[in-house]
Amino acid sequence: MKALELKYGCNPNQKPARVSMKEGELPFQVLNGRPGYINLMDAMNSWQLVRELKEATGLPAAASFKHVSPAGAAVSVPLSEVEKQIYFVEGVPLTPMSTAYIRARGSDRMSSYGDFAALSDECDEATAQYLAREVSDGIIAPSYSDAALEILKKKKRGNYLVLQMDPDYRPAEMEHREIFGVTFEQLRNNFPINRELFLKNIPTENKNMTEEAVRDLIVSMITLKYTQSNSVCYVSGGQAVGIGAGQQSRVHCTRLAGDKADKWWLRQNEKVLNLPFVPGIRRPDRDNAIDVYTSDDYDDVLRDGAWQQVFTERPEPFTREERKAWISKMHGLALGSDAFFPFGDNIERAHRSGVEYVAEAGGSIRDDNVIETCNRYGICMSFTGMRLFHH
Repeated sequence: MKALELKYGCNPNQKPARVSMKEGELPFQVLNGRPGYINLMDAMNSWQLVRELKEATGLPAAASFKHVSPAGAAVSVPLSEVEKQIYFVEGVPLTPMSTAYIRARGSDRMSSYGDFAALSDECDEATAQYLAREVSDGIIAPSYSDAALEILKKKKRGNYLVLQMDPDYRPAEMEHREIFGVTFEQLRNNFPINRELFLKNIPTENKNMTEEAVRDLIVSMITLKYTQSNSVCYVSGGQAVGIGAGQQSRVHCTRLAGDKADKWWLRQNEKVLNLPFVPGIRRPDRDNAIDVYTSDDYDDVLRDGAWQQVFTERPEPFTREERKAWISKMHGLALGSDAFFPFGDNIERAHRSGVEYVAEAGGSIRDDNVIETCNRYGICMSFTGMRLFHH
């Protein structure tokens, strides 16, 4: 098929809408549902991300996309018992593929609500079972087991979008797009992101770049390659735990992503793990409640009495001092940036969220200030010489 009519464009009033190929066939098949414009933008971007992660690490990879940027991305690393609890995996078999997606969605469960899922490998029954329980709009994968496809076709009253991608498809070297009647053309960003990239130029006093740190920086930088710029990404254990995207100021990206990483870590505190939720509470309601409980807004919720809708009893407040003390225990995180850090303030903020490894392009007139700030905290930083803007 060379062309496909879509439900509508970015918005329902933008009709007609379609996707097409100048040469050859479309590289995907629609196995279920009817795609929209944004669905396919998410699908094409997320597929590139997971394909590159798999090629770079050799591990099954997954992404959770929203509005053409990843809410989360991860490779398959075994889950700890606490992670199993905070990602709500009860009753789901943990295969390599399901583990990768569970991690990707668990990066930021608030933002992953209504996501588009992408898998580097075949969607197995375990991954489909997990997806069946979550609010999601669609999925793209190179193949599906019979059992997985049967499960997914029942989701959203039979309207769940299931796309099968041709894993052998490679696009033309030149890419084109049209904006306001003007055609833009550029060479595809095929810069390789691999292990050697992070070892060739380490300007900091600490040059101990561990293999786990290299893996996490690969996850970070490939994630950023398909994230709307400016962007930064915090990674822990092969999983993006904080993505800051589309901000005009880089330090605002660093703060936004750092706040998300802090929330991910706060979910693992005993106070959060033992919250007295009402029986049968929906997962999105539980996620929203945890988000409020781990923020300053919870004081207002306590006063308003809204806690009674989600908790069987009034939880003990999680004070700002307690949260700060728990966050101070974070360590070993990796941070990637899609361009250079212009000031050391980005490193200062990253340090507060346990970052010990950094990768950025380098080339700022204030590189010395950034290096000095890293040295102050014993952070190992790599200059990649590579900018990854994505628009």
